[in-house]
Amino acid sequence: MLESIFHVNVNCTNFARSMEFYAKLGFKVVRDLEVVGNQQLSEGLRIPDCRGRAVLLMLGDNPRATRLDLIEWLHPKTAGTTYPNLWNAGICRIALRTRDLRKDYEALTAQGIEFWTEPRFFNVRDGREEGFVCCSDPDGTVIELIQV
Repeated sequence: MLESIFHVNVNCTNFARSMEFYAKLGFKVVRDLEVVGNQQLSEGLRIPDCRGRAVLLMLGDNPRATRLDLIEWLHPKTAGTTYPNLWNAGICRIALRTRDLRKDYEALTAQGIEFWTEPRFFNVRDGREEGFVCCSDPDGTVIELIQV
């Protein structure tokens, strides 16, 4: 039986630039896969003669936490662009939970992360406040910080 999400894959066009961005968000390398690619991977992913620079990243210390699989495809070269908007079909954003949205927003802004807006907050159950804010990674993948 399926039990959890293991990783979410994000393809990038500049590995070093994307690593710098995700490190600012607090991601740490769990496993550096270096350059991956072989016949089994090519067949399984339906990517002809694939080769890519890859790393598994994680937030926090929970060994069962969902990982981010960051890959720059070297062959064939990462192609295309991210969705032009958030109403396209398929995976369109990655939401990262935070306990203190205001604090994290301020800290990340100070590190040069550019958000679309200031955080948006809503009063919910028992007067508690929930909120979110979005930014884009260097290739346009939408990252949402969410306090729930």
